[in-house]
Amino acid sequence: MPPTSRLAVVVAALLIVGVSADGQGVTPAKPAAQAAAPAGKVENGGVLYKKVGCYQCHANEAQGGLSGPRIGPSLFPYARFSQYIRRPTGDMPPYTTKVLSDQEIADIYAWVNARPKPPAVGTLPQLAR
Repeated sequence: MPPTSRLAVVVAALLIVGVSADGQGVTPAKPAAQAAAPAGKVENGGVLYKKVGCYQCHANEAQGGLSGPRIGPSLFPYARFSQYIRRPTGDMPPYTTKVLSDQEIADIYAWVNARPKPPAVGTLPQLAR
């Protein structure tokens, strides 16, 4: 590899880890996907989850069903959760602001993340063999 190519690779790697070319450390900004979720009302989220039909694919406790994957708890950052609800890439219909407001999405997110975590596979007698 020519020296200029090696230098370009090193500079690119340094930029990825957050160090500028002059050697000064840079604190990278927090990605939007890791930003805190807006305050949501868990009880309202549970009502909305059933009202708009989330349970039909994702099951009653967001644990996943025949048509939709498990969506909680704590599987997705809020930004990704909200983005997918608005512009899904699979078979899920988009939920526009006419159907769900941003606050209602935050409420559903709060409810999904309030679900209990599934037990470890090793603790289930039927699966621990």
